[in-house]
Amino acid sequence: MALELKNYKWQIGTGQPMAVIAGANVLESLEEALTIGRALKSACSDLGLPYAFKASFDKANRSSIKSFRGPGLEAGLSMLHTIKTELDVPICTDLHTPEQADAVADVADIVQIPAFLCRQTDLVIAAAKATDQAGGLLHVKKAQFLAPWDCKNIISKIGEVVSRDMVIMCERGSSFGYNNLVVDPLAISEMQKLGVPVTIDATHAVQLPGANPLTGGTSTGGRRDGVPLIAKACIAAGADGVFLEFHTEPDKAKCDAPSCLPITAAHDLLTTLKAVHEAVA
Repeated sequence: MALELKNYKWQIGTGQPMAVIAGANVLESLEEALTIGRALKSACSDLGLPYAFKASFDKANRSSIKSFRGPGLEAGLSMLHTIKTELDVPICTDLHTPEQADAVADVADIVQIPAFLCRQTDLVIAAAKATDQAGGLLHVKKAQFLAPWDCKNIISKIGEVVSRDMVIMCERGSSFGYNNLVVDPLAISEMQKLGVPVTIDATHAVQLPGANPLTGGTSTGGRRDGVPLIAKACIAAGADGVFLEFHTEPDKAKCDAPSCLPITAAHDLLTTLKAVHEAVA
């Protein structure tokens, strides 16, 4: 199975180069996002990898009500439209309610369903219809509580309201409590058996939910040094693409700082991941 955004020649799936969905965890400023996007576009262009810029306009699932969430729908989509225009790259962003679907799909070429919301039928159906109408793709994160083969029900829902293949599934770890996530590389092939391309979200997979010692557990911790390890393992297991988040100063990031990578590490990591992908293709 291979999917394509024809306007950008962005492809993912069987027989295609490793796809890259990467950017910032959340929109902090237009300047920061453009700096990250330019560096990633340059790296992917140099390596011949299809690139889509990712950033969230709202981080609705926060540990604390005081946590930074982003600029919101209207301002965030305006920023993403500017990034899309200036960098000439496809955009990936997530939505949280059915009412946001049309506005998000109008800007985002890849509409993302958050992991915690992937079983919310109204949201999934609204996102699928809006994304189909706009000609985009749907990137669905597997819930932390869901077995990979049970994703067939999500794909089935989407298939009942749209007539074309448009789904990319994303592995991002499973939660068994105790402030940890566990990634099973076997999940990659299990989801691919459902007839869809699969990415690995190596950044969120290293989260330690509710376990940031610097905030006394009022925010998520993480193991930044584990991102390359999980990315390499899952690309070696056959993942079709990688999802990564960066920051110019990771320790100062306003969201998930312990998990994001410095943008200066992007080119070397993507070079390694490309080599692994080509070795197992």
